[in-house]
Amino acid sequence: MKHDAVAVVDFGGQYAHLIATKVRRHGVLAEIRQPEDDVDAFAPYRGVILSGSPSLASQGEEQDWNKEILDLDVPILGFCFGHQEIAAHYGGTVEHGGRQWGKAALHLTGPHALFAGQPEVQPVWMSHYDSVTAVGEGFTELGYSKSADDAPDHRFAAIGSDTLRRYGFQYHPEVDDTVYGDDMIANFVLGICGCKPTWSMEAYLEEEIEKIRRQVGEGSVFLLASGGVDSTVAAALLGRALGSDRLHLLHIDNGLMRKDESAQVLQIFAALGFEGSTHFVDASDTFLKALEGLVEPEVKRRAIGDAFVQVFQAKAKELGIEDHLLGQGTIYPDTIETGGTRRSGTIKTHHNRVPVIEQLIQEGKVVEPLAELYKVEVRELGEMLGIDHEMVWRHPFPGPGLGVRLLCSEGRADRTGFEVLEPALAALAARHGLEALALPIRSVGVKADLRAYEHPALLGGDLSWDALLEAVAVITADVPGINRCIYNLAPEMPHQATPVKAYATRERLDLLREADAIVMQALTRHGLYHEIWQCPTVLVPLDLDDTGGELVVLRPVHSRRAMTAQPVRLPDAILGDLRRDLLALPGVTGLALDVTSKPPGTIEWE
Repeated sequence: MKHDAVAVVDFGGQYAHLIATKVRRHGVLAEIRQPEDDVDAFAPYRGVILSGSPSLASQGEEQDWNKEILDLDVPILGFCFGHQEIAAHYGGTVEHGGRQWGKAALHLTGPHALFAGQPEVQPVWMSHYDSVTAVGEGFTELGYSKSADDAPDHRFAAIGSDTLRRYGFQYHPEVDDTVYGDDMIANFVLGICGCKPTWSMEAYLEEEIEKIRRQVGEGSVFLLASGGVDSTVAAALLGRALGSDRLHLLHIDNGLMRKDESAQVLQIFAALGFEGSTHFVDASDTFLKALEGLVEPEVKRRAIGDAFVQVFQAKAKELGIEDHLLGQGTIYPDTIETGGTRRSGTIKTHHNRVPVIEQLIQEGKVVEPLAELYKVEVRELGEMLGIDHEMVWRHPFPGPGLGVRLLCSEGRADRTGFEVLEPALAALAARHGLEALALPIRSVGVKADLRAYEHPALLGGDLSWDALLEAVAVITADVPGINRCIYNLAPEMPHQATPVKAYATRERLDLLREADAIVMQALTRHGLYHEIWQCPTVLVPLDLDDTGGELVVLRPVHSRRAMTAQPVRLPDAILGDLRRDLLALPGVTGLALDVTSKPPGTIEWE
C-alpha cells in the first residue's frame, strides 16, 4: 500500500529518528533524508521537518546543506537548529545566547492551527545554545518561552508564516516532556500537510520480517543476547522471521551483570523456547582483564565492546558457525549517542557500536532488526510477538552493564575551571537556600546535542521537590562546567570530596551488585518498580570528609525513549530504607539522589 509520507531531514540532532517515530505514531509514514539530498528526492513527500543539530547556526556551522529544500512547494517545520535555519533563510536573525536546558513554559501569543486544542501556557523541552532574536517579513511570533519564574522572556520560541507555510519551534515537540508535542506534530502532518493516517506498527512488523529474510537469505544468525528487553525482542523477531533452527543465541556473563542476572536470563530464554539454541559463556575474567587499569568512560566502553566481539568470535569458531551473521538488539539511541550518523555528536560509545562492529556492519555481516526503534516501540513490538508483559516491561539495563555504573579513578582531583565554577555555584545555591559542593570528577552529559563531560555538584538543604528542581535547572544552565546535580541523602552534608584510586575490580563490582540489589528490592517492596522507568545505582570513588568509603548515587528517572528523562521524587519511606541499608554496606559512606533531567545529564553516568 502506498502511504502519505513526510521527510525528516537529519542534521545530526539527538532526536532526528524520534521525530520520524512520532510522525509514524500518527499513522503517517516518515522517512529520514539527508541535508545534502537533491530536491528531486523530496518529490514523494507532502511535508518536511528539519531536525536539530549539534552545530551552531550563529557561528556559520553546517551551512553546506542543500538550501533548495527550503524552496519546496510543501509545508516545512523546523525544530531547534531547523527552526533557526528557517528564520535565517527568510531574513531573521540567529544569535549565540539565551541557552536553555530541559523544562520551559511556552506562552502562545494567539490561536494557530499548529496549537489547536492546546492551552495558552504549556510545558516544552529545550536544549540549545543559539536563539532566534528577530524574524523576517511575513513571519510572526507564535510563542515565547520562560525557563523559570524569574527568567526573562525568551522570544520567538515558535514562529510561522502561513503564506509561505514555513514554521519553527526552538523547543523539541518530539520528546515526551513537551506535553502537547504529539498534538503539534499531528496538527502539522495531518492538518497543515493534509496526510492520511494509513501506516501502522503491524505494517512495520511485516515489513521488518521481509527485510530480515532478504538480508539473511539462506543463512543463519548468531545473536548476542544479554537477556535485556532489546535482545529478547530481537530474538523473538528473528525467530519469527527465520525459525529457531536458523538462530543461535549467545549469553555472555561479562562479570558486569546484576546479582544472579545470568541464571535468570537463561530461564527467560528457555521459557521462550530457545533452550536448545542458547549458548552460555562465563567470560568475567576476560572482561575484567580488558578493564584493568582503565578510567576514562569512552575507553572503558570500547574495551567492553571489543571484549564482547572477542568472546563472540571465539564461541562461533568453537561451534563451527563463523559464517553466521552477527545479530544484535541495537536500538536507535545506541546509534545516535555513539555519533552513528554523519552529523551527530558522540555522547557515549555503546558496546554494540565499537569500531570492530562498525566494520562488520559495513561488510553486511550484522543483523539489527530494532535499529530504528526506541524502547517504547520495542516493548510494543515485544507484546505483539507474544513475549510476557513482565519481561517486556523490565527496567532497561545497559549492554556494558555495571561497567558504566562503576566509576573509576586514578585518585587525582580534577578541578579544571573551579576558580570560576565554585563561586558561581555557591552564589546560585545560596540564592535558593542550598549548600553546594563541586565534585572533582566528571560525568557524561548532553547539551545542545553535544557531549558534555563536566562536573557534578552535590547539593544539600531543605527544599520542596519543585523548588529543588528549579534550582537544579538554574545551576546547570548558568554555572559553566556543571552538567549534573545530586542531592545529599546522608545524615550530614559533606564539605570535602577527595577522589580515591579505584578501578574495575571484582570486589568493587560485588559491592555495586549488592547495592543495586538493595535498590531493586526496595522499589519492588514499596510498589514503585513499575512506576519508575529506570533506576541506575552508581558507585563513585569519592571519599567524603575523610570517611574512608565511596559514594553511592541513585538515579531514578521517568522516560519513554531514553532520549530525555526526568528525575523521580522517591517517597520518604523508601528513602529511609535505602539510607539504612546502603550506608550499612562496608565501603559505602555517602549516599545521594541524582536530580538532573536529560538533558543536561545523561541517564547513565558514563
